[in-house]
Amino acid sequence: MRKRMIAPALAATAALALAGCSADDDGGSGSSAEGEWPEEITLSLVPSVEGEDLAEALDPLTTYLSEGLGITVEGVVATDYAATVEALGAGQAQVLITDAGSLYNAMEQYDAELILRDVRFGATSYASIAMTNNPDKYCAGDVVTATYGATGDELSYCNGTEAGPEAAGQGPAGLEALATIDDGTQVALQAATSPAGYQYPIVAMREQGIDTDAGIVQIPVEGNNNAVLAVENGDAEVGFAYWDARSTVIEEAPDVAENAVVFAYTEMIPNGGVAVTPDLPEDLTAELTAVMDEYADSSEEAASVMFDLVGLSDWTAETEEEQITRYGEILAEFSQ
Repeated sequence: MRKRMIAPALAATAALALAGCSADDDGGSGSSAEGEWPEEITLSLVPSVEGEDLAEALDPLTTYLSEGLGITVEGVVATDYAATVEALGAGQAQVLITDAGSLYNAMEQYDAELILRDVRFGATSYASIAMTNNPDKYCAGDVVTATYGATGDELSYCNGTEAGPEAAGQGPAGLEALATIDDGTQVALQAATSPAGYQYPIVAMREQGIDTDAGIVQIPVEGNNNAVLAVENGDAEVGFAYWDARSTVIEEAPDVAENAVVFAYTEMIPNGGVAVTPDLPEDLTAELTAVMDEYADSSEEAASVMFDLVGLSDWTAETEEEQITRYGEILAEFSQ
């Protein structure tokens, strides 16, 4: 009979209240060349839902995984993404649903295995857009329009960022135009922790020879919508946000397509995903990957739970690990 070893709960002030587990080697089903399957595993995530019974919100997913694997899967809530990594390192969680930066840290610090990537609206990554209200300066050719599929809005682009009627949002593109930014140019930037609103744009401008500390005037804004509005209303000549945040302000700024033209895309910024501890048996990891990959398509309820719980439309086993690695390199530039 397998023994369940439950890790003690962390103090109330700690990042998580988790239960970990392991198994001894006497009997039980689901064994592999690397060892017997544990009787229970713990999944840690930061949910999107607020003000709800989170245990109840997690139940459909953990029930599905438990039934699919034939072992108990417990779900626990982390206070932030970094706490999911701490939980894995402490052996208090074996599976993480977390952001790209935490995936990188878990892989680097604890040899976690990346098994799935998050899919939002059909994509596992997204670009940061560089916008301007001065297209004569930043656009080498004509401004064109393309349809942003998520909302159906017609938005404006140049420098080959979009070449067809349907906007794809694929970067990098047009980055050489960032070299046109003059000393003293007002640039709308979000918090330093924002990949699309600060980190990737800063790296892109530096690579084009821009002194982002003394060569530009940083206009601090809160949120992607305000980055768009800063360009649209003339508070900044250039601004950065996720693709395509312009759609979020069309009701209050109906002329945004004319007044905030996208002239460049950064490198693609990775969505988060799912990682597991290297201590899990290899065949359990493979089965967990398959079961989670099928979850969103298993029922309408599952698709709804997934979007409501973690804001995703699907997972994919095409992990594109190099994007996570690149993200880690960029994060390192802002941790020194």
